[in-house]
Amino acid sequence: MESRRASLVAQIDWLTVTLVGVLVLAGWLNIFAVVYAPDMKKEIWDLSLRSGKQMLWIVLACAIVFFILVLDVKIYHTFAYPLYGVTLVLLVAVIIFGREIQGSKSWFDLGFMRFQPAELAKYATALALARYLSEGTKKLTKLTDLLPALLIIFVPALIIKLQNETGSALVFAAFLVVLYKEGLSDYIMLAGVILVALFITTLFLPPNYVYYVTRGLMGLAVLAGVITLWQYFKRQKFSIALHTTVLLSYALVIMLSVNFFVTKVLQPHQKKRIEVFINPDADLKDGGWQVAQSKIAIGSGGLWGKGFLEGTQTKFDFVPDQSTDFIFCTIGEEHGWVGTSLVIVLFATLLLRLITLAERQKSRFSKVYGYCVVAIVLFHFMVNVGMTIGLFPVIGIPLPFFSYGGSALWSFTVLLFSMVKLDMFRRQNLVV
Repeated sequence: MESRRASLVAQIDWLTVTLVGVLVLAGWLNIFAVVYAPDMKKEIWDLSLRSGKQMLWIVLACAIVFFILVLDVKIYHTFAYPLYGVTLVLLVAVIIFGREIQGSKSWFDLGFMRFQPAELAKYATALALARYLSEGTKKLTKLTDLLPALLIIFVPALIIKLQNETGSALVFAAFLVVLYKEGLSDYIMLAGVILVALFITTLFLPPNYVYYVTRGLMGLAVLAGVITLWQYFKRQKFSIALHTTVLLSYALVIMLSVNFFVTKVLQPHQKKRIEVFINPDADLKDGGWQVAQSKIAIGSGGLWGKGFLEGTQTKFDFVPDQSTDFIFCTIGEEHGWVGTSLVIVLFATLLLRLITLAERQKSRFSKVYGYCVVAIVLFHFMVNVGMTIGLFPVIGIPLPFFSYGGSALWSFTVLLFSMVKLDMFRRQNLVV
């Protein structure tokens, strides 16, 4: 028995564990830097401070890790669908019984803490998608195989959007990368890239430019359609004309839908974020304040930073949500370019390691799940860092293992260490 336990412990990927540990520790110290004041007589572990509460969440996260590592490895496959179903129920229940915070009704208030089902939904969706794709021979080029996979991804995303949690809902788009890795058509991915590119381009174009471009696309689409019909009735090859018609029509629909999406779908505060993203200097006293102050904080750090607990932007609360979504600007101010570069290198190393873990799995379930973990962590990292420096709109998602909060820390802990557990049995061709 002792030798078996020692063998299992040896199978743990300690590099991944170490990287996560370093990130969590660095995040905890930076949370303390946000709440610290020179005249404060409280220690970092004081439970009245956010750093103290985060320490409690970290201790409980360690307990979660232990629990995950002692579970039977087959439980992930067995309970993938039941957990997914329970999560959907929780997502609907929080709309009815949840507490509204900053216009989003996505939290259960448990008294001693708040719980956000959207965080659990990412994990449950990863497991459900991995189980679906690992059962039988799925070909994502077939609509009958692709449609269930898309439903698994976008049903929870739609419910989360109904909670006014647009940022959390957008995270589910990361799963499309996993589908592409598993055989999704190049044309579908190309359509997605075109959609995003045209959507962003339309946002930045002046209204009169959009008017002329859409009218031009409409004229070209009609012309291409006429040519297609003429070639069809003349029994000539019309594939090029048909594809041109479809592509132009698709581009036209995207550009025309931007205004509807911004005016009818987004909430007022989300519209403000889009406006700030397009023109960062337009509203520096209100909507643009957060990003502007974040960039000032990061830029003021220079090469080496002002030093731990010496950040002036941090001390005087210039940046809202600095211990949560904007924790990265604390790193920039106090540790400078060197500190932010080190954090980026740590995340890049973790992501590369997770890709290595995913690639060496014999079980397709484990491999698909591994890439789901990579996709989620990468999306959170890129968007969170990007929004603090103005490269992405502010959509309110945490930086993994750094941002303050129990729900986010625990969800990333469960997500990542489930992969570590599956990797412990990588040499066995388990039907998990």
